[in-house]
Amino acid sequence: MEKTATKYIAYLRVSTQKQGYSGLGLEAQREIIHNYLRDINPIAEYTEVESGRKTDKGRPELRAALAQCRKDGATLIVAKLDRLARNVSFLSNLLENDVDIVFCDFPQANKMVLHILAAISQYEAELIATRTRQALQAKKARGCRLGNPEHLMDKHEQAISNSNRTNREKAKANPNNKRAVAYLKTLVGRGHTYQEIADILNKEGFVTSKGCEFSASTVFKIIKRYKLQDNGE
Repeated sequence: MEKTATKYIAYLRVSTQKQGYSGLGLEAQREIIHNYLRDINPIAEYTEVESGRKTDKGRPELRAALAQCRKDGATLIVAKLDRLARNVSFLSNLLENDVDIVFCDFPQANKMVLHILAAISQYEAELIATRTRQALQAKKARGCRLGNPEHLMDKHEQAISNSNRTNREKAKANPNNKRAVAYLKTLVGRGHTYQEIADILNKEGFVTSKGCEFSASTVFKIIKRYKLQDNGE
């Protein structure tokens, strides 16, 4: 999918009311979309507070966004694939409808690849739900009072550390990041400067995990993180 349409309608989704009230999840998605479109502004924006595993019956804002896309001949733009859906059959139906959809984190993907990624996303969602239930049951069995703010404060620093580690692991597992790292390794071997590598990645349509263009500093950080350059270089 490419940015060929002149009009876009943005769809943003968060899973909980807390995320919706704070605006953190929504603002991050807006920034990704803004960085992708650059000087183009969506003609409308729809936000939803609902689980990604719900079908269209539980997604009135998504239905409204799709309806306006049909009316105005616009393309639906979503920051990340999992913001649209974590349900394979639901996503399959969306991809087969008459509205074009572009995902900022993977604009080059065709429908077959998106189906595969949706299946992975659904599996991850089910795995997270299972682990959460098991963790809560284990805590309850140990006599912990679930939902006690004092317990959360005691573990605040640990929670931040765990969150950072999880984000790093997700970045490494991101398919777009894997392709960028593999390509970047080849470019490093050819002796390109950091800025030259950034320019090549941007020209080839790669984006960072946040949907931004690559810069020399970003390339340097990735090379250092993945140890793509010998110490002697």
